[in-house]
Amino acid sequence: MEFLALTLFPELFRPFWEIGIVGRAAEKGIIRGRAVDIRSFAAGRHKVVDDRPYGGGCGMVMQPDPLDKALNEARARLPQALTVLLTPQGKRFSQQMAETLAGAAKDMILVCGRYEGVDQRVIDRHVDLEISIGDYVLTGGEPAAMVVIDAVTRLLPGALGNKASAASDSFSQDLLEHAQYTRPADWQGEAVPEVLLSGHHGQIEKWRRSHALATTLLKRPDLLRGRKLGPEEIRLLENWRIEIERILDAQPVRGPDPSPGGG
Repeated sequence: MEFLALTLFPELFRPFWEIGIVGRAAEKGIIRGRAVDIRSFAAGRHKVVDDRPYGGGCGMVMQPDPLDKALNEARARLPQALTVLLTPQGKRFSQQMAETLAGAAKDMILVCGRYEGVDQRVIDRHVDLEISIGDYVLTGGEPAAMVVIDAVTRLLPGALGNKASAASDSFSQDLLEHAQYTRPADWQGEAVPEVLLSGHHGQIEKWRRSHALATTLLKRPDLLRGRKLGPEEIRLLENWRIEIERILDAQPVRGPDPSPGGG
């Protein structure tokens, strides 16, 4: 699978292709990664790639011509590739989207916008998918492109040493991951949960499932609202509900709130 990033700052990608899981995947030939300088397709001595927006307003907009030429060359190299624009207006990136992109195993051209954005005519002509990695604004699309590449790469066959690692990741099953522990078993007076030292794989898996469910409920309950719960998960949630009600019932009855505006 080849990733081709179109950017005004290709130097940002140089260490990215060489380090960690992405670097190992490249060494194994699972992926190929390149960053192409959009500015090299601009005309004139100064290689200008931006101009003021029509209609007025602050900031600058990436001109269509240099990016169009860069995309035409990229598509000639990767004719079946999916062309992605990283933009705050895009569809929210998720683990499920990463799985879909990895499953398609199509090469990807990633357009890293800058300034106030990209001329809409280039988007209409070339872009297959617009992706946002979150509801915030970056100075450029390069970090977002790296997020997408990293998330997709680790799901490709052979990229991870353990095939089960990706399946147990947070969000892969609409649950956050359970807590993790390693040696020593007792660290500064805090012990690892005994079940993890028991060697009883069934009990360990049950603990991990329960802990993942509890962590998700406390930190990201929105994930559970859209998830089809299994019988064991429903039983656990019901037991917790009963226990919470017992705790609340045991609390002393409070009088009226004495603070200003209190009932």
